Amino acid sequence: MFAVFGFYKFQKINNLKKNRKTLNNLLIKKNINGSIIISEEGLNGCISGKNKNIKATIFRLKKILSIKEFDSSNNSKSEFKPFHKLKIKIKKEVVPMDLKMSNKFKKKNTHIDPIKWNKLIKNKKTFLLDARKPFEHKVGSFKKSVNPNIDNFRDFPKYLKKLKKDQPIAMFCTGGIRCEKASVFLEKKGFKNIYQLKGGILNYLKKIKQKNSLWKGECFVFDNRVSLKHGLEQGTYSICGGCRQPISIKDKKSKRYEEGVTCPNCFDKLTKNQKSRFRMRQSQIYKAKLSGKKYNFQKEFN
Repeated sequence: MFAVFGFYKFQKINNLKKNRKTLNNLLIKKNINGSIIISEEGLNGCISGKNKNIKATIFRLKKILSIKEFDSSNNSKSEFKPFHKLKIKIKKEVVPMDLKMSNKFKKKNTHIDPIKWNKLIKNKKTFLLDARKPFEHKVGSFKKSVNPNIDNFRDFPKYLKKLKKDQPIAMFCTGGIRCEKASVFLEKKGFKNIYQLKGGILNYLKKIKQKNSLWKGECFVFDNRVSLKHGLEQGTYSICGGCRQPISIKDKKSKRYEEGVTCPNCFDKLTKNQKSRFRMRQSQIYKAKLSGKKYNFQKEFN
């Protein structure tokens, strides 16, 4: 069993290259895989490994970056490796919105815990905003939520500006970090009634029992588990080998689905050449499985 730990922290970080190297060495030593983004405004990551190694790594990471507590974190488990590699990237922003977070700006505490969240979003006056990408929204979301249908988060501010300033806005995303930054943007634009789900969807699915839940479907996660259900149990979605989009059990029953090649989402979008390449790749995977070998293929995007 592998422990999975997601976290983020908005805090001034200096010496990015030096800290990246130090963190990289630490995680390799502890046999930790996953993805971490560091920038001058903070860090965001999700890592996996044996439980004792995760605990030791988090303790050292906090010491290295002088972090007392994360703004938010979540724990879950996986029966298999959720990440094959370790990636630590330096970027201008943890969440790309052309808005640098600053310690000088005193953000209001707009976090709502899962139980109070249910009451908030039942209010007909509340505008319920899913701050994730369209394909994430399709896998699962809160009932009656609105998704802006934006693939690039840099375009999110254009959508936010169109919202009514006097209307209660309840935002949510997977772990909370996208809403954290979006709420700062709205506050700076004069919005007053802004709320965000504390700990994101993952915290909600962990704490709210299914019988009391207002969530419909599953939650997409950016690792090999693909999706999670209530109690953060393994979901039913997988990834299409052609377009790298999440696909459901229903999608796999379609005549347009071919394992490792196409799904209903990309059947008409992929060229004959692409489909041919993907079939060759899938053939190699089948052969590797039969011989008991592992086959790591390069992800291809249309």
